[in-house]
Amino acid sequence: MPCATCPLRRATTAFVVLVIAVFGFPRLEGSSQTALPSVPELRAKNHILSLTLHAAITRDGKNSFYVNGQPIAPTLRLSPGDQLKITYVNDLPAKPPEACLAGPCMDMTNLHFHGLTVSPDAPQDDVLDMMAMPGQSLHYTVRIPNDHPPGLYWYHTHPHGESFRQALDGMSGALVIEGIESYLPTLAGLQERVLVVRGRSLEHDSQSGDLKQRVELNSYLCGGKPDTPSEVMTVNGSVRPQIEIAPGERQFWRVVNASADRYLDLQLEGQPFEIIAMDGMPIAQHDPDHPTRIVDHVLLPPAGRLETIVTGPGAGTSNHVVSRCVDTGPDGDPNPAMILADIVSRPAAESTPRVFESSRKFDLKTLDLAAEEKAPPRFTVIFTEDKNGFYINEEKFAPAAAPMVHVKVGTYQHWRIVNATRELHPMHIHQVHFLAYAENDKPIANPLWLDTVNVPYGGSVDVIMDFTDPVIKGMSVFHCHLLNHEDKGMMAKVLFE
Repeated sequence: MPCATCPLRRATTAFVVLVIAVFGFPRLEGSSQTALPSVPELRAKNHILSLTLHAAITRDGKNSFYVNGQPIAPTLRLSPGDQLKITYVNDLPAKPPEACLAGPCMDMTNLHFHGLTVSPDAPQDDVLDMMAMPGQSLHYTVRIPNDHPPGLYWYHTHPHGESFRQALDGMSGALVIEGIESYLPTLAGLQERVLVVRGRSLEHDSQSGDLKQRVELNSYLCGGKPDTPSEVMTVNGSVRPQIEIAPGERQFWRVVNASADRYLDLQLEGQPFEIIAMDGMPIAQHDPDHPTRIVDHVLLPPAGRLETIVTGPGAGTSNHVVSRCVDTGPDGDPNPAMILADIVSRPAAESTPRVFESSRKFDLKTLDLAAEEKAPPRFTVIFTEDKNGFYINEEKFAPAAAPMVHVKVGTYQHWRIVNATRELHPMHIHQVHFLAYAENDKPIANPLWLDTVNVPYGGSVDVIMDFTDPVIKGMSVFHCHLLNHEDKGMMAKVLFE
């Protein structure tokens, strides 16, 4: 299969209702003929979404979120202007039986609200000072700005040194800011599916051989070290589920790559994707005359999100959602092709269109950034690595370190990200989006606004950072979103002033 190198690498606490109807825990043994599990949802009421979220251990010894005593990670749905209030309780054991990547595990944990343009200070999206050790709790109050872009975001744990292990175990969930149909009204009549894709470790898994066969894991490695693939991908917790869609039916899919360290090069066999948004940012927000993109496949780095319209294939055809093989570089981990889900035809009458919650109008932003693009970079990020760890600008992250860069809130800034290693690195910055407009000093066709960008090994990406939002003042971070790299030092602080 071909390797992926396309430009798209680019005031009262309210009671909330946990919708677990038709939700079932995935059946991983035996046949792969399992319907796509639905994901439970929590919705704001009277502009407040309030919940208690626990971090605890499942029966099989994995870290997990728990809500109401059940090991689930609900989809959180809010509208601009809402507040998200989470009491996060750390019920993990005080003495973990395992080691982490950069030393002994301490089972500390916290939350990051990935992609949200909210304050990096406590009690909002603070990943530096808000940290719960076993037996402790954190209290988050996240205020969604009135003008926040609608789209797909996600939440996950972010304790430096333990992020990889917790993400691999599945401590993450989708977060939707309502209102995207205001950019594309035809979405309001389509069925919506939220697809959370995670990696399932095959280490010490008695079903590993069966799982590899089930997803038809391809033995061809288009790049990466010659090693045995260590993960298969799940969709909403299920290995190769079935997704129902009628021939010719249009559905609205929201896909998050919630894996700790694996790329997805998504392809719906025989059908294109009509992209509406990437990384939670509607294309129409900055390009109202061209609100969608038609592509054959989309490369999603870890943490990347895709919102797209898909069309059901013709009756009698056999189609799959696949992740194509990704060349992660000579030193990268194997990222082979596999089947993520089967497409199953159903009668059109069985379709259930979704009624969207919000119909508010949002301001469109047509920007002229040509002068900033041509100007020299105001800051350069250089990724390097050696046998002792991973670095940004020759520095390994330390909690007590000073900010590596200060930025002036109210500006757009040209940054260059340089990958001086022999493997891919996805760069993510908290709080803001950026326009990725050049790769290896060549313009990117149809550039998009992202919050996580793939940086080719031995190459570079140029971006325009949007530091104009006044709510983002405070200390934050940027890092490689291969969380095993972040845990080993590839993160740095940025101070928004």
